[in-house]
Amino acid sequence: MFDRIRRGLETLGHRFIGGIWRVGSMARFFTLVLASSGTSFHRFRLVMREVYFSGVLSLIIIIVSGLFVGMVLGLQGFETLQKYGATESIGVLVALSLVRELGPVVAALLFASRAGSAITAEIGLMKVTEQLSAMDMMAVSPMARVIAPRFWAGVISMPLLAALFAAMGVFGGYIVAVVLIGVDNGAFWSQMQAAVDFRYDVLNGVVKSFVFGIAITVIATFEGYDAPPTAEGVSRATTRTVVSSALTILALDLVLTSLMLRGES
Repeated sequence: MFDRIRRGLETLGHRFIGGIWRVGSMARFFTLVLASSGTSFHRFRLVMREVYFSGVLSLIIIIVSGLFVGMVLGLQGFETLQKYGATESIGVLVALSLVRELGPVVAALLFASRAGSAITAEIGLMKVTEQLSAMDMMAVSPMARVIAPRFWAGVISMPLLAALFAAMGVFGGYIVAVVLIGVDNGAFWSQMQAAVDFRYDVLNGVVKSFVFGIAITVIATFEGYDAPPTAEGVSRATTRTVVSSALTILALDLVLTSLMLRGES
């Protein structure tokens, strides 16, 4: 029995130390990416090509998901507000829910699932086929040529996708509340405009999406760059990207929300 407990504690200790080591390696990796960013911005077309890959190709899932999330919020919000005779405030409920919370968080989860996993798989396959080693042999920095453009593309794309998600969500809520249910059009938009504050609502959502974009792309590029050069290694790295990104997004959302609410008070 004592041997089992000892082995369990040893396993737990090894995993904890391994986790700390990976966090330190990721921090060092992030520093190297920032140091190599100047070279990437001199060839900005590389960044824009990755913006197309990470952002533009994610538009369909962002638009469709935002529309349906907004429609669901409209339905649920109307059922709740109807009990209190405040159905005209449904626009406020939809807008604040999307701009403050659901827009950045859900868009980040979708971005991590679609673009983050693709970035990890692409970099991992480049490592398997020794393309990164070939760049080193030709005195071309993989950090500046491969990693940094993908990192900045994700950082640029994420706030734009979150804003588009929120906009489509508001449109979906408008379709349900005004077009289908019959809430007054003027009340829907006027109360929304009066309640949504640019500094405490819109700007906070932008900050969240920007931080989420940094976290997702650092995790995705690091997992791809650190993946073992095998098919199984790339597969596991892609899975770790999605899981780690989702958990990091939710943890950061809690921290950022608490800080933002404290700043408002």
